[in-house]
Formats: sequence, C-alpha cells, structure tokens
Amino acid sequence: MEQLIAFRALQGLGATMMQALGMAQITEVFPLEERGKALGLMGSIVSLGIGFGPPLGGLLIGLVGWRAVFLVNVPVGAVTAWMVSRYVPHSMPHQGQQHFDIAGALVMLFTLSSYALGMTLGQQYGFNAFSTRILLALALIGLVSFIAIERRAKQPMVDLSLFRNVLFTLNLLMGFLVFLVMAIVVILPFFLELVKGYSPQFVGLLMMAQPVAAGAVAPLAGSLSDRYGSRGISLIGLVFVITGFLLMGTLHQDVTPLGYVLRIIPVGTGFGFFQAPNNSAVMGSAPRQRLGIASGLLSLSRTLGQTSGLPLMSAIFAAQVLNAAGLSAGVDITAAAPAALVEGVGRTYRMGALSVVVATILAVAALWIDARRRKLAEQRLAD
Repeated sequence: MEQLIAFRALQGLGATMMQALGMAQITEVFPLEERGKALGLMGSIVSLGIGFGPPLGGLLIGLVGWRAVFLVNVPVGAVTAWMVSRYVPHSMPHQGQQHFDIAGALVMLFTLSSYALGMTLGQQYGFNAFSTRILLALALIGLVSFIAIERRAKQPMVDLSLFRNVLFTLNLLMGFLVFLVMAIVVILPFFLELVKGYSPQFVGLLMMAQPVAAGAVAPLAGSLSDRYGSRGISLIGLVFVITGFLLMGTLHQDVTPLGYVLRIIPVGTGFGFFQAPNNSAVMGSAPRQRLGIASGLLSLSRTLGQTSGLPLMSAIFAAQVLNAAGLSAGVDITAAAPAALVEGVGRTYRMGALSVVVATILAVAALWIDARRRKLAEQRLAD
C-alpha cells in the first residue's frame, strides 16, 4: 500500500504539470476569437474522460486485473508525449532569470496538506474533533503566512496583484463554488444501489449521464462565448445547474432510470455551459506573462473545490439521512431505511442549489462590472 501511494503521488506531480499548464498553452497558441472554442473542446474531452473512465476501469479490472488500470497509461502517455514534442509549438519564457519561490512552495504544501487532511478527518471523525480543528487551524495559519511571504517575495510563486482584478477574482471564486457543489455526485451511489437496488455496472452507466452531457455541450458553449462573450454563457450554465439540482431534489423511490437521467442531464448541461466560458474569462483577465500562474490558479480552485466538496457534501448527506431516519450520530447510514436515504439525497441537492445560487449572484455581478467597464472604455474612445 505504501508503494502504491508513493507512486500515485509521483503520478500526481505529472498530472499537476499537465493540468496547471494546459489552459495556458491553449490561451497562448489560439487567437482570442477561438479561445473559448478551444477551451470548450478541452473541457469536453475532460468530461468525456471522467464519464468513460470508471466504466472502462471496471472493465479492465474484471478482464485483466487492477494493474491494467495503471499499465494502460503507459502506451497512452508515450503517444501523447510524442504528440506534444511533435505538434505543440515551443514557448519561450516571458521573463528571464526567473527563480523558483521555495519558501512560498513549502508553505503552500504545508497549507494544502493540512487542509486536505483536516477535511478528510472531518468527514471521518466529525468537524468538531480536536484533530480536525487543529489541522484546519494550521491550514489557516499557513494561508496567512503564504500571503505574507508572497507579498514580500521579489519573484513570488503566486502573483497576488492578479487578484486586484475583480473579474479575475470573481471567476475563480465562481469556479471554486461550482466544483465544491459538483462533488455532490459522491452521494448518488447510495440512492442508486441501496434504494433502487441497481447493480454496480448499471450504476456506472447511469452516472455517465452527467459528464457525457457536459462533454457534449462544452464545445458549443466555448464557441458561443467567442461570439457573444463568456459571462452571459456561463450565467446560463449556472441557471441550468440550479434547475438540475432542484429536479434532483425531487427523486423518489419509484423513479425510473429515464426519470433519473432526465433530472441529471440539466446538471451536466449547465456545468458544460459554465466551465469553458468561465475558464476563458479567467485566462482572458490575466496578462500574457502570467498565463501559467492563472492556469495554475484555475487548477487550484478546482482541486480545492473538490477537496472541500467531497467531505462537506458527504457530511451534509449523512446528517440529513440520520435526521430523517431518527438515528443517532455515528450510526452507519447504510442501515437507514430507503425512505430516509431518499430524503437525505433530496435535502442535500436542495442545499447544494443554494451554493450555486451564490455563484450565480457572483456571475451577475461580474456581468454588470464587465458591461460597465466596456461602456466606460467606449466613452473614452468617443471622447
């Protein structure tokens, strides 16, 4: 197990380099009028990978064994490495003599590790547990220390001046909130397996509906954002997500597979309409010499959202199920009656909709600020 964790961590280093720089490369290579389309296509591929990955992994495990899940990446990695070296244009650094911010990186590592472990223990032992509080407090101290270090560093790992742009900050925050609440997908197997009694294979197929819907509309959303602007398209996506969450809140014990799919598709559609335009807005707000940092911050907002959302949504779901079943804290929720599980899923989705409402309010504010800036710019040109 220790070897597996260590090598997975090594994989994580490579994944970080790809995820943090992918959007920066696309933004630099593609012209402004095609950026949304390119980012939409990227989002589509990611969503489809998320959708097809688990079923394909289950098939590989069943036919070959668990090692095949890792070995299949060897030829894929070799081919993509060749494609990058062959087709991705070489990019010269925008700044000479750039030094790595070792102090900032170490403090960031300490902060994120404390936060991730604290959220994990919070889910397992409760957020009132002493160990959980200590770790989250250390994460807060680390965050304050990181900001202090970055403000004084000559070449900081994160250029804090980027956050002076209100639109850049709002879009990052919106992304964090959406990824936080999209982690709610972790509760669906409790409904599909324990309430409906579906097989794990059929559950995997049903859970593909959301990412496949997101992947199907992402290129369209990117193209529309190129034509009509990113902020309005992402706002439409958030409205779809809210609608889908409210529909998921109406799940009941007698719902058919089609009824489930029709409820979850608006969630995936909304996410597909939101993600690419929002990413385009973030990358468009960053100066060219800071595209790598902006792309890394987008990756960080996604990771923090997922890291926070998984334990948070799980804790909310467990609390709602125990409350509906009249069970005491600490009882395994799988022992609850199906009616209590259904009520827990519905309440959690309805509560999740509130987080998306907050993101929607931020999207409206960003749309207003952007329109106001454009109007002022036009007036200056007219004068």
